[in-house]
Amino acid sequence: MRTGHEIREAIASRKVGALEVVEQALAQAQSLEPELHAYIRFTPERARAKAREIDAIVARGEDPGVLGGVPIAVKDLFTVAGEIATAGSKILENFRSPYSATVVNKLEQAGAVIIGKTNMDEFAMGSSCENSAFFATRNPWDTSRVPGGSSGGSASTAGAGTVPIAIGTDTGGSIREPASFCNIVGVKPTYGRVSRYGIVAFASSLDQAGPMTTDVRDAAQTLRVIAGHDELDSTSVDVTVPDYAAALRTDLKGVRVGIVAEFESEIGASDPKLAALYKTAYADLERLGATLVEVHLPHARYGLATYYLIAPAECSSNLARYDGARYGLRVDDGGDVYAMFERTRAAGFGDEVKRRIILGTYALSAGYYDAYYVRAQKIRTLIKRDFDTSFSTCDVIACPAVSCPPFQLGQKTQDPVSMYLMDYFTIPMSLAGIPALSVPAGYLEDLPIGLQIVAPAFEEARMLSVAHAYEQATQHAAQRTPPVRARVA
Repeated sequence: MRTGHEIREAIASRKVGALEVVEQALAQAQSLEPELHAYIRFTPERARAKAREIDAIVARGEDPGVLGGVPIAVKDLFTVAGEIATAGSKILENFRSPYSATVVNKLEQAGAVIIGKTNMDEFAMGSSCENSAFFATRNPWDTSRVPGGSSGGSASTAGAGTVPIAIGTDTGGSIREPASFCNIVGVKPTYGRVSRYGIVAFASSLDQAGPMTTDVRDAAQTLRVIAGHDELDSTSVDVTVPDYAAALRTDLKGVRVGIVAEFESEIGASDPKLAALYKTAYADLERLGATLVEVHLPHARYGLATYYLIAPAECSSNLARYDGARYGLRVDDGGDVYAMFERTRAAGFGDEVKRRIILGTYALSAGYYDAYYVRAQKIRTLIKRDFDTSFSTCDVIACPAVSCPPFQLGQKTQDPVSMYLMDYFTIPMSLAGIPALSVPAGYLEDLPIGLQIVAPAFEEARMLSVAHAYEQATQHAAQRTPPVRARVA
């Protein structure tokens, strides 16, 4: 039983009990913690109580839910009632949430069993999961390497096979990049498709929650569970949520797949071996019946600069609430209130968070707002128009998910620009607000690489169906297992 849907069917048919499954998942995850550091904390009592509830439902002959009894992990950016939510930061180290995020409520209503909260880059700011205030998470394929970020803990535990489903968030690539690095499927939905209520905010016009799973079917079923309009989130869009799993297909006849000319020239110049891997992936799509067409995203080259004005500007506003006056860390030595604010933030925020707050505050300051923030928003509009033009000639776009394989821990920590460049191929989709996913596409020097599939807004079904056909034909994830998985078999 490797996938979530296999586990759910085994529990529903009484081949195994939910409590037994959860105990095994907890034991496996805890046994790998000394190597992976994927979890900030486990929630064993909550998990066992939910598993017993599922077993009782099954015993009565009732439907346990789409995710009935499936053990999952959630990024520590999501609030869970009664549990601590740190967002990977010292400033929230002891904050216990009185309520659950809408995503968490929907998952538990569907029968999912949360076994723990996963590690992450502080406030989701990072591409390697090394910016956590607590510890760095490691890649299950090579524990000397990063799992990607910011949803690194979720990617690491799902990639190691301890849970079939984990939940992350994606602001500029924080689901797709770690999914690629850990050989799993990672979905960033359309902005507004999934409620942001109860998710600690980084950049409010970009943040989206999504599933990180063993296979595409799990991603489709999980996305259907968490998607949908939520009155508690003003950015949530009231659009019908289709049955994504029912739309999955095994061939691509009649599908037009766009190949981005600018991305191909970029990756061809930087890494010929990686470029060759992606060319093989495009050929596989063509063999499945797809027609490849060239498309252009001329403004994508400005995506990185645009993102690193808009996202820090929004984070500087969102993180202003952490001042020690209401909740979270408070450092007060009897001075005035402004001194308390300064000391609290100096002690509570890490270097990368401070860097982005400073950058964002500068971009929003008098005299620079029009020159930087407003201009970035104009470029964002042009990037969205480029995608609209491309989708007039193709159904989906296939392109790189990453610009390199998983890199060594510490390799890029002293070079912020090098770290920011990790999101080069994922940021344009985030700025445009459109759905994108990463699906396993093969290996470079025995390290996993993901293929990115992109679709128009609210066309996740189309995107997932293409990814499923590719996954079933290539079976890249099934070909090999990460070294740590042998220790949880």
